[in-house]
Amino acid sequence: MDDLLNRTRAAVWHPCTQMKQLEAAPPLAIARGEGVWLIDTDERRYLDAISSWWVNLFGHCNPRINAAITDQLGKIEHVMLAGATHEPVVALSERLAALTGLGHAFYGSDGASATEIALKMSAHYWRNQGQPEKNGFVSLKNGYHGETVGALSVTDIPLFKSTYEPLLRHTVQVPTPDARLAEPGETAEAYALRCAGALEAHLAEHAATTAALIVEPLVQGAAGMAMYHPAYLARARELCDRYRVHLIADEIAVGFGRTGTMFACEQAPPLPLAGAGIKTVRPDFMCLSKGITGGYLPLSAVLTSDDVYAAFWGDATARGFLHSHSYTGNPLACSAALAVLDIFEHDNVIAANRVRAIEFTSLLAELAAHPRVRHFRHLGMIWAFEVADATPGFSARLHRAALAQGVFIRPIGGTVYAMPPYVTSADEMRALADALLVCLADPEI
Repeated sequence: MDDLLNRTRAAVWHPCTQMKQLEAAPPLAIARGEGVWLIDTDERRYLDAISSWWVNLFGHCNPRINAAITDQLGKIEHVMLAGATHEPVVALSERLAALTGLGHAFYGSDGASATEIALKMSAHYWRNQGQPEKNGFVSLKNGYHGETVGALSVTDIPLFKSTYEPLLRHTVQVPTPDARLAEPGETAEAYALRCAGALEAHLAEHAATTAALIVEPLVQGAAGMAMYHPAYLARARELCDRYRVHLIADEIAVGFGRTGTMFACEQAPPLPLAGAGIKTVRPDFMCLSKGITGGYLPLSAVLTSDDVYAAFWGDATARGFLHSHSYTGNPLACSAALAVLDIFEHDNVIAANRVRAIEFTSLLAELAAHPRVRHFRHLGMIWAFEVADATPGFSARLHRAALAQGVFIRPIGGTVYAMPPYVTSADEMRALADALLVCLADPEI
């Protein structure tokens, strides 16, 4: 292990890390994974309580996903998607369209690239429609959409954004419907609708220069798993329709069952149509990544509507969407994603997770009642709480203490959260709860 750690310090620049801190707190030297467990080079086992940055759905070394990738390896590993196509990318696009009602898929490599694609596509749409002035973007306060330049422009986390402000395009942030910010006695729904009123006021004045509103539906991850009422999504869709502004749903972290439905947008209450009938809330763009391949291979997708797609159709090359990534629609990644969708379908994962979530929440009851815990909350397969007396350095201290208990978890500031793989057992969830209780019992953490 020591040799591997010395080599990583010398050669690897780790993400989201002050590298000097690795001298005192070295990273785990992982040799392999089994189900929900990470196993280091000394054979110590750690429960992967955050699904390896929220990507792993069905455990490490899942035999069905392994088999799908292995099968594809014997056919074609990669071919450029400009001027060629292949069965895995077509099949995946068809299945995503059937799941979302958005019939056109454009592929990238990660969540930030999906955000960039959606932002560019929205602005280009309005240009093709003869309204080039509609190129501004609105996002929620405390939102996170990635760290490339366009994605960071609509992000509102100073730790990531402030240094790069001179590089970024100006965007507007409107109040977040984060239920923790509601006034005493105000319901989460009432607060969400109050925040939607601020969005309405902004769009009423600036719709002529606004291309799109981008939101993380129901959960703002980097804001400390900030959860909000789905009424906000319905109201946002209504306002975007009224003021002719695109709605971009960043489902990168919350898609593929994390919030209890396949996609978080599904939980928005339906909108009434003029006369009889209702319609479901559907974004103009949906950004997907993370769990799309079950944590196996980099892949992202932006799904969009027939209307958006039609705006790029024509004889002029410049009217097309001239964006690309070398590994766009990689066959191996698409095969992994198809295996993930097969597991969802054949194992009835969404329904099973609803039962599992009830059981897991009961297993966390003692933790929820702990005197140091505030705002314990749960949505789908996400659990989170604040530690009331957390002091600077809390996140790192709890991370190290949890490792000693056999749990890999990384708090966000004073927020502790769990997003375990869907194959986590009750015994494993109980072990996670027990480990966190041991950590919270230490006043030095």
